[in-house]
Amino acid sequence: MDYNNFKENFIEDVRKGLYERGIEDVNITTQQTTKLNESYESIAITPEGSNIGINTSLEMFFRAVEDGQDYNEVVQRAVNTFTDGIEQTPSIDVSSLTDYSQMKDKLVMEVVGTDTNKTLLSDVPHKDMEDLSVVYRFVMENNEDSRASIVVTNHMLDVMGVNPEQLHADAMENAPQLKPVVITGMNEIMVEMMGREEAEMMGIPLDEEDHMFVATVPDKIHGAGVLAYENFMEEAAERVGGSFFILPSSLHEILIIPDDGNADLHELESMVREVNSTQVAPEERLSDNVYHYDAQEKLFELGEKFVERQNEKEAAMEEKKADKESVLGDLKAKKDEVAKQPKKEAVEKVAGKDKGGEAI
Repeated sequence: MDYNNFKENFIEDVRKGLYERGIEDVNITTQQTTKLNESYESIAITPEGSNIGINTSLEMFFRAVEDGQDYNEVVQRAVNTFTDGIEQTPSIDVSSLTDYSQMKDKLVMEVVGTDTNKTLLSDVPHKDMEDLSVVYRFVMENNEDSRASIVVTNHMLDVMGVNPEQLHADAMENAPQLKPVVITGMNEIMVEMMGREEAEMMGIPLDEEDHMFVATVPDKIHGAGVLAYENFMEEAAERVGGSFFILPSSLHEILIIPDDGNADLHELESMVREVNSTQVAPEERLSDNVYHYDAQEKLFELGEKFVERQNEKEAAMEEKKADKESVLGDLKAKKDEVAKQPKKEAVEKVAGKDKGGEAI
C-alpha cells in the first residue's frame, strides 16, 4: 500500500472507529505540521462545536504499517489516542488567545537547536544563544492529568499588538516563577532512582562531592529553557563552585560539569554526540555541541570558543613574558657593556690637567 492509498483508507477507518466509540460528529483533516526538531503530515480530529482538536503524525502510523505491524491494530491504536485526547482535552477560552493581558502570565521559555528548527523559527519570535534559539510558549494547562501549551507565533504577536522585546521581557520575569530551576547532583538522582542501599551496593560514592549536575524544571518538560533565565548561570556557578561546561542532554534537561581542570572538551563533545545518536529521540535532541560558562567573565559561549579564547590568553601571556625577558636581557647587556668600559681617573683633575692649566 502506498502512502496516498494508506492515507485515504486510514482516515475513513479512524472515523468509523470513533463512531463506534460514540464520537460521531468530528472534523478530520490533514496538514503539514512543524514542531520542534521535526516536520510531518499530521491527522487532526476536531469534535463538532469545538475550537480545539487532537493532532498527531499520520506518517508515524504509516511507518508502523510499513514496519510490519498489523494495519487494523494501528488503526485501533490511533482511535484510542484520539478518544483519550478528546476526553482529556482541557477547557480553553479561545478568545483569550488574542488578549495579551490575560496571556502574558502564562509565558515560559524553551531552548531549541537553531539549525534543526529553521522552518519553525521563521514563523515565531526568538532570540539566539550561540547555535541555540529561545522560543516562547503560553502554558494553558499544566497538572498531573493534563498538559497543554501553545508556541507563540509572529502572527499571534501581531494580533495582540505586542512586540518581541516586550514578549521576551515578560517571559524572563514570568518563566522562573512558573517553571523554577531545579539543579540536582547526579549522586542524589541515583539515590532517588535506586534507593540508598542499592546505590551503595553499586559502589556509587554517595558521600563524595558531585562532579555532574542535572538542571531542569519541576515537570521536566522543556527544562533546557533554564539556559535563558536571567540568573541561571550565576546560580549554577554558585552551586558547582565556579565555571562549568554545559552538555545538552535533551530539550528537557542539561548536564553541568564543573570546570575543575579535569574536563576535556573533545571527550565531552564525543560523549554528547554518542548519547544523541543512540539514546535521545531525534525530536528531543537539542545540540551536538558543548557549551561553557566563565564565572569570572560572566560569559556563556560554545566550548570551542572558550578553548580558543584560553589559548589566545596563554599565547598573549607567553608573548608578554618573552618581551619582558627580552627587555631585561637588553638592560643587562647594556649594564655589562658599561661595566667593561675603562674608568676616567679623577687624578687627572687633581694633577691640574683640566683646561690645560699647570700645577702650582
